[in-house]
Amino acid sequence: MNRFKRHLWSASLYILLVLGGFLTAWPFLWMLSTAFKSHIAALEPSLSLWPGEWHWENVRDTFESAPFARYFLNSLLVSGSVTCCVVLTSAMAGYAFARLTFRGKGLLFALVLATMMVPFELTLVPNFVLIQRLGWYNTYAALIVPWCANAFSIFLMRQAFLGLPGDYFDAALIDGCGHLRFLARIAVPLAKPIVVSVALFAFLGSYNALLWPLLVTADESMRVVQVGLTYFRGDFGVRVNLLMCASSIVILPTVLLYFCAQRYFVEAAITAGIKG
Repeated sequence: MNRFKRHLWSASLYILLVLGGFLTAWPFLWMLSTAFKSHIAALEPSLSLWPGEWHWENVRDTFESAPFARYFLNSLLVSGSVTCCVVLTSAMAGYAFARLTFRGKGLLFALVLATMMVPFELTLVPNFVLIQRLGWYNTYAALIVPWCANAFSIFLMRQAFLGLPGDYFDAALIDGCGHLRFLARIAVPLAKPIVVSVALFAFLGSYNALLWPLLVTADESMRVVQVGLTYFRGDFGVRVNLLMCASSIVILPTVLLYFCAQRYFVEAAITAGIKG
């Protein structure tokens, strides 16, 4: 009887998980199906996931409506640069807060964490004024430099380095290994799941940004894919089918990146703890 109850509980749990997964995936499935519908069919209040007629030309019309090839190049360049810079700055700052001893370290770390409580909208105007005075308006520097470091990534890297045994550092110090060499060859490889998670968060945050790229760029050659999605909203309404097609194309890099980094992301979520 107990065995039957366990099997019943397991079956019920799996059914609930399948239903939850289906409900979560429903908007994405609807987006994919709508991407290949006609404009009239996309406007109909229907939740059908199977188009009555497949319109594969929507992909061509999407790329003809806006220079998405250029937008993708800009987005990948900006997001890749931001990711590399965030990983570098968070690793170095996190290591300094975790392993180095200097006056005012606790206060400085508290100030870094305090920046997480400052709303983005509050810094929008000062950052824009600074970008203009530096002469960076409508340049890649305006899209990359302001986001090359963030407090959350520094906090994650600090916690990861605090979790490493101190004996590793002592042994490396005896062998003549300096801080930078220890960070690059020992600390970062041992904290690989956290490093991948930081890189994933940085890429997604930069790739999905809309307001800041829209504010600091003016030329079509500097636009990113998120700005390109606004082209499907005009005076005569929204071209829903082309918007869903463009959204499906735009979301592909993030989906592929997540599946490639899923193992490290899950490992970081399971093993990372709040220490120190």
